[in-house]
Amino acid sequence: MNKENTETKRAMVSFTVTSVIDGDTFDVTPGWKWNNETGTRIRPAGYDAPELERIGGQEARHKLSLLVYRETVELGRAYRIDRGRLVCEVFFRGRNLAEYFPECG
Repeated sequence: MNKENTETKRAMVSFTVTSVIDGDTFDVTPGWKWNNETGTRIRPAGYDAPELERIGGQEARHKLSLLVYRETVELGRAYRIDRGRLVCEVFFRGRNLAEYFPECG
């Protein structure tokens, strides 16, 4: 395993998904802390789902809800804060969440 993978694995922390906002945004508990900022909203890195009012937006939200609502996810490497959302790697059942959304890659 290379150093980057080891650092990412070490940084992962478990959270419970409390609500799904759209196909690529959800809230977690407990809240996250990163670079002196805190919050609960997550934006998974690696895919970009359509907005709710666009074709496929409602379907993407439904799919994300079925996958992770009230489930445990692991947050890995964080990249930035975007409109109050922590943009980071998200893992569900050992797979990067983006792998569940190849149509949005």
